[in-house]
Amino acid sequence: MMTPLQVSLGFLEFPPTYTCDGGNHSPRITLEDLDPSTASIAVMVFNPFIKSCCSFTPWIIWNLLPDHVIPEGIPHEGTVNVPVAAVQGTTDYGITGYTGPCPPPGETHRYQFKVYGLDAMLALPAGSDKHALVAAMKDHVLQFGETVALSTR
Repeated sequence: MMTPLQVSLGFLEFPPTYTCDGGNHSPRITLEDLDPSTASIAVMVFNPFIKSCCSFTPWIIWNLLPDHVIPEGIPHEGTVNVPVAAVQGTTDYGITGYTGPCPPPGETHRYQFKVYGLDAMLALPAGSDKHALVAAMKDHVLQFGETVALSTR
């Protein structure tokens, strides 16, 4: 049975720092109840409010070591060593790394942060897309948790 992973951003509405209006810095993510056998963490962020599709993905990152904090401000690089070691993929914006919320003026969008505790590091190259990440995670998920935050412009 999969054990739940508790995920928190520390806010319900995005502060400007983590949006297109304030620098597009990835937020700090706090994890609780990590399974001791977890070998790596993967994060996928979805914006279900983009009209052109049903699961617009502004950030995917994997091969994070299982720690209780994923620090903020992860650089826009495929392979990251600072502030943590990780691998990032190509988002639905066509870039590598985090892109913060940027809804049209007058709209509120909800962003889903889905976090997976995996039993292995993934042999998936930097720049891979969300479909490749989902395929690579198959049969490796030990834990799952999610949280949401809103962004209004």
